[in-house]
Amino acid sequence: MSRESAAGPPREGAQSVHRTLALLQCFADSPQDLAASDLARRTGLALSTAHRLLKVLTTEAFLEQDPGTARYRLGPSLAELGRLAHHRRGLHRAEPELADLAARTGATADLATRVAHHALILIGGSLDRDGARSLRRPLHSTALGKVLLAWGAAGPDLATLPLEPLTGRTITDPQDLRDELERVRTAGFALNEGESASGVRTIAVPVLDHTNRARFALALRSSPEAMASARLSWFVEQAAACATALEVLLLPPGQRRVGPRPTIALP
Repeated sequence: MSRESAAGPPREGAQSVHRTLALLQCFADSPQDLAASDLARRTGLALSTAHRLLKVLTTEAFLEQDPGTARYRLGPSLAELGRLAHHRRGLHRAEPELADLAARTGATADLATRVAHHALILIGGSLDRDGARSLRRPLHSTALGKVLLAWGAAGPDLATLPLEPLTGRTITDPQDLRDELERVRTAGFALNEGESASGVRTIAVPVLDHTNRARFALALRSSPEAMASARLSWFVEQAAACATALEVLLLPPGQRRVGPRPTIALP
């Protein structure tokens, strides 16, 4: 067998996997059921290819097809895997901590991890408000994202990071973002002042492992009036205390941070 023919099936198999995942990801960006033609257009697939993959996904209950409209929605097999992942990652143990933090501060509390170029919210108040749409947030324009970049596994990799302007305050220059991440590491927390949406103030702190890498980011979000500058240190302290508790709840003993948390230094 030639090298080309031996290498062909894996490449074709990987292509099918990527296409299938692209179809599923379409539902994260849309709160509505989607037609096969919509899915083909969004993924750039031929309609016949989309139909073939959708049939497999529907047979395995990863998607459901409405018999009246023929449109597709997420299916029970994905719900099952999502629930299993939620519990096996220990996220159910963290939910009461975030609920208590939100009750004490009056702010929305969220916990996120990094997925490619986004901070993906796993639990918290945003799930209640935004449960019908994607919970992925840009890394460069959110406090959650800045924390995940600042305490990333190999430092901030900004060369390929999209820096889309979302408001007039969004950082869009790579060097400005590097400077901001250095300020975040020095301060021990990240601050978002209307960089993703106007009239919103967010602070975030890392949930660190034994290598001082942010496995998660914990954020508190409110209005600038409610999260007043004079009380900002109190909000950061509350978030940092919760993050310390989450390190115990979410990380295995051998992966937990040793030593003090990053020092909080307000300007």
